[in-house]
Amino acid sequence: MSGNSFGQSFRITTAGESHGPANVVIIDGVPSGLPLSVDDLLFDLNRRRPGQSHIVTQRDESDTPEILSGVFEGRTTGTSLAILIRNQDQRSRDYGEIKDLYRPGHADYSFDAKYGFRDYRGGGRSSARETTVRVAAGVVAKKLIEQAFGGRVVGYVTQVGDIKANIGNPESVTLEQVEKLPNGEPNIIRCPDAAIAAKMVELIENIRKEGDSIGGAAEIVATNIPAGLGEPVFDKIKADLAKALFSLPAVLGVEYGIGFGCVNMRGSQHNDHFIPDPEHPTDGHAGITTDTNRHGGMLGGITTGRPIILRAAVKPTSSLPLEQPTVTRQGEAATIRTKGRHDPCLLPRFIPMAEAMVAIVIADHWLRWRGQQ
Repeated sequence: MSGNSFGQSFRITTAGESHGPANVVIIDGVPSGLPLSVDDLLFDLNRRRPGQSHIVTQRDESDTPEILSGVFEGRTTGTSLAILIRNQDQRSRDYGEIKDLYRPGHADYSFDAKYGFRDYRGGGRSSARETTVRVAAGVVAKKLIEQAFGGRVVGYVTQVGDIKANIGNPESVTLEQVEKLPNGEPNIIRCPDAAIAAKMVELIENIRKEGDSIGGAAEIVATNIPAGLGEPVFDKIKADLAKALFSLPAVLGVEYGIGFGCVNMRGSQHNDHFIPDPEHPTDGHAGITTDTNRHGGMLGGITTGRPIILRAAVKPTSSLPLEQPTVTRQGEAATIRTKGRHDPCLLPRFIPMAEAMVAIVIADHWLRWRGQQ
């Protein structure tokens, strides 16, 4: 199977399935001397981990990472970095009864069409379980861009079903707002609008009781990103960011900046005007910025120094206990109920996955840009 690697200078290669023994990532391009420990990896892995609240899947995985290579005495060595995360709570028996049925919304049929053979347990290679090691790689990327230029990536939920948050200024949202409510309790939906967060949780609880699922949207913001990252044609950073987010399970749409809001605007309304930026001088001269950020931090496929702002639409979970029509591998009409433990809404655990992929792209383009200087 090709297509298991992503990136150029900061390059990740993953292997593993939903119900296999483990998932592993090999990261090439990590500079030497970067502080890294298992404890560093655990924060974001715990944000992605199943069973973290009552509104996510109750699969019980510790997601404890093992650093197999590339770290010595607490620092990266510059050689390939390998991280392994074992699967501990697979219930493959949940899928035995439906191994010859095609689950609506899943990749069962497309896998058979491509390979003629598939691992029917869970989502196999297409499962969100594979993203455990991507989140681990994202921690490394986050540490790299923070150390290199103070880069920061924060994601949060903006919509669940028809309930929308009022975020205000995206670049001002903090990780603490995403993870904690004003009263100090965990923000299990990861929406920084506390009043709306409660309504989102209530909706998800009701949807779960009905045996159904619900979709939503997330926003990911990268700040302190230097101007000049990206390429003008096929390796536009906006294209790589879109590919990164679309590589995650369940993503059906990606936009940046004003996004589809541009369709009914005139150029005079849409353009961001360049202005001096005295607070960030370069080469003894006043820096340059824009008065607004409808371009989402990227022009011509290259970063401008303004925050990168992305949004992703995430579909409802496809696995449902409700009876649905389908067909067998032989094309015979049938019905299906999917057993197992599944998220009634994917958004809470999607956030660290999306942050990881955005950080990986930025780290990759920064290393490429540095190599061109």
